[in-house]
Amino acid sequence: MRRSNQHIMASSHNYVLGVLVFAIIQLKGIAGSHEHLQQLKSLHFSLFQHETINKTGYIIVDGIKGGAGVSQTTTPFGTLFAFQDPLTVAANRSSKLVGISEGTTVTSSLDGLRSISIAKLTLRLKNHKGSLSVVGVTDNVKSSNLPVVGGTEDFLFVHGYVTSSPLHAKSSTLVYEIGFHLYWPPYATTSS
Repeated sequence: MRRSNQHIMASSHNYVLGVLVFAIIQLKGIAGSHEHLQQLKSLHFSLFQHETINKTGYIIVDGIKGGAGVSQTTTPFGTLFAFQDPLTVAANRSSKLVGISEGTTVTSSLDGLRSISIAKLTLRLKNHKGSLSVVGVTDNVKSSNLPVVGGTEDFLFVHGYVTSSPLHAKSSTLVYEIGFHLYWPPYATTSS
């Protein structure tokens, strides 16, 4: 009886040792993949979108009556809005123009504060040019993250998201800070 208990204890020690070795191998794999993510090419910057009602942005279809009305921050549910807004390096409209944001939104909340947005951001930066396509839900009074779903030229294969944050409204012009958080997968970068 004593001999079989020793055999059981030895095999349970081997089992525990095997589980520990397996766990260490898995942790090394996770740490290695985290290091790999840190080595991805990335780009982070902000630009400013200037939207002037009835000049760079227009209501194409009025939403339903009886809900939220048209104001600086709301449009009626179902409103279709199209825009072609300048992107500048500072919140001042007269600062350097480096791109265009063009797209459409459909008011998707009954309170008139959220919209489904589709946009193409064409950029002409010092070291990067091309376009990014984004789609998602924007909030008219809070920051919103929209995933990047495509890109062209220098932004081909790019992943990431943009953050749209409303800053202020001056008369009929709304200003948004657009934060870019872009990452290129290893297959998209050229080797030197």
